[in-house]
Amino acid sequence: MRRIIKSIVNRTWKPYVEWYLRAPRNFKYKNSSVEIIPGVFHPGFFFSTKLLISFLEKQDLNNKNFLEMGCGSGLVSIVAAKQNAKVTTADISSDAISCTKKNAENNQVTISVIESDLFKSIPQQQFDIIAVNPPYYKKTPSSPDQFAWYCGENLEYFTAFFQQAKLFVNASSRIIMVLSDECDIAGISSLAEKNGWVWEKALQKKTAWEMGYIFNIRLAKDEMK
Repeated sequence: MRRIIKSIVNRTWKPYVEWYLRAPRNFKYKNSSVEIIPGVFHPGFFFSTKLLISFLEKQDLNNKNFLEMGCGSGLVSIVAAKQNAKVTTADISSDAISCTKKNAENNQVTISVIESDLFKSIPQQQFDIIAVNPPYYKKTPSSPDQFAWYCGENLEYFTAFFQQAKLFVNASSRIIMVLSDECDIAGISSLAEKNGWVWEKALQKKTAWEMGYIFNIRLAKDEMK
């Protein structure tokens, strides 16, 4: 049944979404409103952003040093800032960076917004929480907007992410990552473990055609520098 539903979605809903996102669009989540420009991941059409936000809303973010990796429209970072987190956010896309800066200003929150290929341009520091809604489809991105979707044929995004993140955490830090059963969860978790990360499922939620997961990921004690 899921296969049938997915086939219908790909033939009908997906073309509509692609047409709709050719122009700037507004999206509201509770007391936060964002504008999404073409080429930037839209949080309203896909389960992952809302699942991640709903999980973060139940966490104590007060005065936490918080990083969102891959900010897109900036909605996750804006919600975290409204929970009194000290927020840094990063994206490889200049369009996403512009979008997030504008949305942060419109929502009257203070966020440090950095254009960066993963952690490369982020000043050295330790974050209490790193939230990430990663690209997880196995394909090499060929344009800037595809970095929001594709992680490379061999999960290269995750290899780099788990290696670089080690320098930005302490013993109590955690990565909060949202994934889908549409991706290679076993391969991603294997890469995490090979790089010294401890992997724990915190939440799962079913949609009409896929299962969404939240994972808590911590650096093993013997990996701490």
